[in-house]
Amino acid sequence: MSTVTITAADINKLRQTTGAGMLDCRKALTETNGDFEAAIDWLRKQGQKVAAKRNDREAKEGVIIAKTSADNKTGFVVCISCETDFVSKNVDFVAFAQSIADAAVENNVKSAEELNEVLVNGAKVSDLINDKLASIGEKIGVAKFERIEANYVASYIHGANRMGVLVGLTADAAEAGKDVAMQIAAMNPLAVDPDAIPAATIERERSIVVETMKADPKMAGKPDEMIAKIAEGKLNAFFKENTLLAQAFVKDGGKTVGEYLQSVNADLKVTQFVRVALG
Repeated sequence: MSTVTITAADINKLRQTTGAGMLDCRKALTETNGDFEAAIDWLRKQGQKVAAKRNDREAKEGVIIAKTSADNKTGFVVCISCETDFVSKNVDFVAFAQSIADAAVENNVKSAEELNEVLVNGAKVSDLINDKLASIGEKIGVAKFERIEANYVASYIHGANRMGVLVGLTADAAEAGKDVAMQIAAMNPLAVDPDAIPAATIERERSIVVETMKADPKMAGKPDEMIAKIAEGKLNAFFKENTLLAQAFVKDGGKTVGEYLQSVNADLKVTQFVRVALG
């Protein structure tokens, strides 16, 4: 029995994330003692059609800037958060976020902590943020910072500064880099390929698949070996949906992203990527 008080706000948050019904969300949270991620898994194990297996929750509102160094070998994503979209859409606030991202690039910053100490026009970024906070009356800050290095890094900003993507490639390929970045923005892959997915994530998915199948009356009496074999097939479908190179290319559904890259350059590969989104 849950010892945690489940509030209407908790239930609504789970409903918004999963699309499940109110009563199901309440029961999921009760059964998992209020653990949000465990509640999502509980719903999935019960056969619920969960709308989102994961959520981007880097900031409630704000501005995301994705930029690269002049030689395109280093990429940066900076998220300056705020409380309302009224502020995030303000031209001056966007320019403020841009100036901080520019400082990150110019100083080749390695972390959010380092960025807060960088000088912009003689003042620390942290002090500028405090001044901006005082002037607009909303809590703001460097909510997210990402940095990657590669032989070539492509950057992409989507949806009026609501999402930023960086893609590291093995060779200079500006157009392909933009195409892949747009793919990542649209399809939100977990990793480049199955080898890059954490073992814990794979085991979590395998457990959900196996438990869901065992709960299916049609699978009653089926040997564990058969269930395990079918589960591996479903896990391969999970990899196809959630790994970048195996996904269908959004600009040409007749090929995968991996096949698209091969058509551009047989030696072109994605080494890593980051995707930062608001809300």
